Amino acid sequence: MVLKVERPSHGVVLLTLDLPDRRNAMTDELTAEWGTAVERLRGDRSIRCVVVTGAGKAFSAGGDLGWLQAGGASVDGLRDKMLPFYRTWLSLRTLDVPSIAAVNGAAVGAGAALALSCDIRYAGASAKFTVPFAQLGMHAGMGTTFTLTEVAGVAAARELLLTGRVVDASEMLRLGLCSAVYDDDAFLSSVLERAAEVALGAPVPSRLHKEALRDGGPASLERALQWEAVAQPVTMATEDLHEGLRAKAEKRPAVFTGR
Repeated sequence: MVLKVERPSHGVVLLTLDLPDRRNAMTDELTAEWGTAVERLRGDRSIRCVVVTGAGKAFSAGGDLGWLQAGGASVDGLRDKMLPFYRTWLSLRTLDVPSIAAVNGAAVGAGAALALSCDIRYAGASAKFTVPFAQLGMHAGMGTTFTLTEVAGVAAARELLLTGRVVDASEMLRLGLCSAVYDDDAFLSSVLERAAEVALGAPVPSRLHKEALRDGGPASLERALQWEAVAQPVTMATEDLHEGLRAKAEKRPAVFTGR
C-alpha cells in the first residue's frame, strides 16, 4: 500500500501519500489507490473533513513522467492517458465534504495541482510550491490553469506558470496559496486541529458552503442571493440548527448529527 488512510479524530480522514523515497510521485500504483480511496469516502456521512499530506519531506513531486522518455506517443494516446489521471486525482474535489492540503514539503507540478484542488491549504515552514511545467517543455495540466487562478488570481498564476520559480512558505502565505504557516515540528498536529474544527461544524451547511463556493463562487451578487435564499432555509429546517442555538444558549459545544 502506498496510500495510508487514517481517522485521527471524529469525522476527520487523513490521506497520506506514502512514497517518501520517490518524494510521493504520482505513480500508477498511487494513482489507482487514490481513486479507490476517494470512491470509498464518497457518501460516507461520518466524514466531515479530509486532510491530504505526504510522507517524508515532500508533499508530492507530481506526476511520474518517466514513461514519456521512451517517446513515440501520439497526441491522442497521451490525451487518453492524461484525462483519466487528471480526473482521478481531482476526484477529491467532487466530494461534498471540505478538504485540506497539509503541504509539509515540496509541492511540484501535479503535486501543486493536488494542493490547489483542496478547499484549504496549510503549509509547513519548509514547504515549497512550484509549477515548472514550461521549464520541462510542457503545458500545465490537472486543472492548474483554473485552480491556480482561482486561488491566487490571474496575475500570480501568469507569473508562476511563466517563470516556474519556487515559492517558499512565507510567499505562499503572501500570495494566498496557503491560509497559515506552521512550524515543521508541530505541523501535522496543527493542521489536524484545524481539521477537527471544520469537523465540528454542522455537516449540511458545510456541504452547502462548499457547493456555493465551487469553481470560484457565485458569478454575481444576485446569483449569491438566489442561492442563499434556498440554501439558508434548508439549514433552518434542520435539527442541527436547534442544537446549535441550544448549545449557544447553554454555553457548550454543539453536537451536530447532520439532520
